[in-house]
Amino acid sequence: MPRNQMTKPDSSRIQSSQAKGGGNMSSSGFASRAQSAGDRASNTSSVGGSNSNQGAGSNTASGVRGGASTQGGSKGQK
Repeated sequence: MPRNQMTKPDSSRIQSSQAKGGGNMSSSGFASRAQSAGDRASNTSSVGGSNSNQGAGSNTASGVRGGASTQGGSKGQK
């Protein structure tokens, strides 16, 4: 990994400091761009191997937690 490539821990640290300091937590803010860069770097490094998305579905900076998609309604219920 090149020295200047964003890692997941780097992006996590940036998001945390932005959130604690009252920084811009919008989708166009620096913390969001840092997370995106860390995700891209993580996905690039796992090409050809198993894709282990560590911490997938969680966004601790905004307090949003993802999970299984419930789109499409529920099956088997009338």
